[in-house]
Amino acid sequence: MMKKLVLLTTAVTLALGATQLQAKVSEAEAAKLGNELTPLGGEKAGNADGSIPAWDGGITTHPAGYKEGDFHIDPFADDKVLFEITASNYKEYSEFLSDGQKKLFETYPDTYKMPVYQSRRSASNPQFVYDATKANATRGELVQGGNGIKNAAVGVPFPIPQNGVEAIWNHILRYRGQAIGRNGGQAAPTASGDYNVIGFDEILLVKYSDKDATPEALVEENILMKFKQKITSPARLAGTALLVHETMDQVREPRQAWTYNTGQRRVRRAPNIAYDAPGTASDGLRTTDDFDMFNGAPDRYNWELKGKQEMYVAYNNYKLHSDNAKYADILHTGHINPELTRFEKHRVWVVEATLKDEFRHIYQKRVFFIDEDSWQIQVADVYDTRGELYRVAIAYGVNYYEVPTQWSTLDVYHDLNSRRYLALGLDNEDRVYDFTVTPTDKEFTPQALRREGKR
Repeated sequence: MMKKLVLLTTAVTLALGATQLQAKVSEAEAAKLGNELTPLGGEKAGNADGSIPAWDGGITTHPAGYKEGDFHIDPFADDKVLFEITASNYKEYSEFLSDGQKKLFETYPDTYKMPVYQSRRSASNPQFVYDATKANATRGELVQGGNGIKNAAVGVPFPIPQNGVEAIWNHILRYRGQAIGRNGGQAAPTASGDYNVIGFDEILLVKYSDKDATPEALVEENILMKFKQKITSPARLAGTALLVHETMDQVREPRQAWTYNTGQRRVRRAPNIAYDAPGTASDGLRTTDDFDMFNGAPDRYNWELKGKQEMYVAYNNYKLHSDNAKYADILHTGHINPELTRFEKHRVWVVEATLKDEFRHIYQKRVFFIDEDSWQIQVADVYDTRGELYRVAIAYGVNYYEVPTQWSTLDVYHDLNSRRYLALGLDNEDRVYDFTVTPTDKEFTPQALRREGKR
């Protein structure tokens, strides 16, 4: 792996251990943002052979014919497949693939492939996010050994990361809008290809990303975001609900979670909704902290920033996102339908998380590949307690250009042992993400959860 990495000359590889880690950079370093660096800290220039273009602002206008509430028109619909990576040729592209991606070719040699397209650096955010990111660069700090942050708001907290835990906080706090309503669900096809879709209604209120958020107010309230989820189908699970308050300083106050069970008709505290507890109705194919590729407290791992590499990742997947694609078109045996996917070469940060000796987790090591233009985790390679490759997760991204934000339309978690996968974020037969919702704090209380579950 090290041969593939372009080691950062300005970064010191640090394992998380001190009680407080300084993350501020100098005014001179911060001045690079928006100049030789993108506003979020990526390299603005393209690569040497031109296969990765320069970033020119990403998508900043809506394609003709799009209106808010529609599934997103593909702005690159005329692009043609340049070539395909398959089991027969993947070794030729080995330096641009993760170990987990390679394992998918070996596990499904007859059916798995990557259609590779022209690279489009489409990621973009509003100007106020860029402005806040630049301010965060010279003031943002890690606290409590990296288990919290302070002096940052709205934008990416550490756009010029000095260590691995800063990079993972950038993913956790990347801008995805200020509030989001999601309808859709997930499916976990069996080894024979049979599946049921579990339906969800979800709403996310991101206090950190509020346009008027301040570092002082965030520290005082100690809440980064609030999340509420209700299962809508099948009937045997409908009404089961979950509420999560994600905290800013997770030592001062850990994540708060509650569940509503329709059988018991009561709300209960759920301190186990964290770490390696099984994800909601996931058939055991993902952990709680796998959701959104990684979420929650980083305290159980040592985090190492390995550097950057060029990599083929799932980007601009508007065909997969389309309401013309039905679930039966997407969900194939072993993996999703590769004909609906799009891969491009991008630069990614590589972050390795190794389990601390004093903690337990079913994952001994996790390697995250994080898009330099958006801080979205694109791929996660996961290793079990024996050190064997266990799972690989892939985020299939699009630019939601009405916001704008680069975010996954579908997250797919492959379990290499069972040869099964979980596809999370299916909404093609439902409604597209709604970024116009305006929820209040009153909607994220245990009392509100009980009302939600009973509907």
